[in-house]
Amino acid sequence: MPHPLPAPNATDSRRLVALDAFRGLTIAFMVLVNDPGDGHHVYAPLQHSEWNGWTPTDVVFPSFVWIVGVALTLSLAKRLAAGVSRGALFRRAVLRAAILYLLGLAVYAAPAFSLSSQRLLGVLQRIAICYLAAAAIYLTTKLRGQIAWIIGLLAVYWVLMAWVPVPGYGAGRLDMEGNFAHYIDRIVLGAHNYHSTKTWDPEGIVSTLPAIATALFGVICGDLLRLKSALKQKVVWMLIAGVALIVAGEICNLWLPINKKLWTTSFTLFMAGLDFVLLAAFLWLVDGLGHKRMVKPLVIIGLNPITVYMLSELLDEALDLSGLHGVIYHALFQPIASPINASLLWALAYTGLMFLAAWVMYKRGWVVRV
Repeated sequence: MPHPLPAPNATDSRRLVALDAFRGLTIAFMVLVNDPGDGHHVYAPLQHSEWNGWTPTDVVFPSFVWIVGVALTLSLAKRLAAGVSRGALFRRAVLRAAILYLLGLAVYAAPAFSLSSQRLLGVLQRIAICYLAAAAIYLTTKLRGQIAWIIGLLAVYWVLMAWVPVPGYGAGRLDMEGNFAHYIDRIVLGAHNYHSTKTWDPEGIVSTLPAIATALFGVICGDLLRLKSALKQKVVWMLIAGVALIVAGEICNLWLPINKKLWTTSFTLFMAGLDFVLLAAFLWLVDGLGHKRMVKPLVIIGLNPITVYMLSELLDEALDLSGLHGVIYHALFQPIASPINASLLWALAYTGLMFLAAWVMYKRGWVVRV
């Protein structure tokens, strides 16, 4: 339900502005890359990497999962300090995760509405799982325990992918057909895999393990933000952590390539490093230099990220099912630019429409909390 905007104290406000701006950038870019006018005409940076490697588009989803970890740390820590029990916080986390998971199912229900082929995993489902796992780990461990969980999750995933043999292919295959994650999705999910792949899911079962580690890296960043240190010191520590993780990701890339669809260990480390660096930049821009006005549009979108995402996905489905997407695109966009630029103009206009929806909610003081 919509709630009036809270009135946080000055310290929380500064942190939340930077975090909301980063989250807003992530959601805006997610809408932009998910909704081209013509999927056959898209600039390369606005497409996912076909397999190994990465593009700017591949940064979006792990960044959102990482931000979930940061936000839950700030939220749970505040409630723990207020005297709320860990049990009550965990029960609330279970409820939120269940709602997010159900919303994810709703996104992929159309147009078939068939229980026999309903996609069980996906973007919001992975966020729900990572959120619940990260919340449980945060509520039951300290920093050392969180680091141990990260190492354990990444190590277990590496062992599964590198050493467990896949029938008909053997062990250590990292191509699309022969990898262990694909094998598990095929036999466990079956017809409930992503409709575009049929036999495996880019948000599948095994690759959720390192995705949880992504959220835990965000938890660690949240702990860093809560330190009673000067802003400059926090920014420096975040930059150091970010650069170290980027280097670690590049080193791991030699053995287990950076791959978003497999969410490999190298991908997890590299993307978490980028997120530390990007949030550090937002903190310095907003808090250090005081450029709050500059990031205000991003903050507006970042206040209601799930709502904006759901609206963008459901409206896109409605436009496609009704045929209005093609009618509007061919009438207004295709005549004024080359195919690839017309497709980009549609994506920009669609993202602007989502900003308008977020702006209306902001003006009314609504923050939809799951």
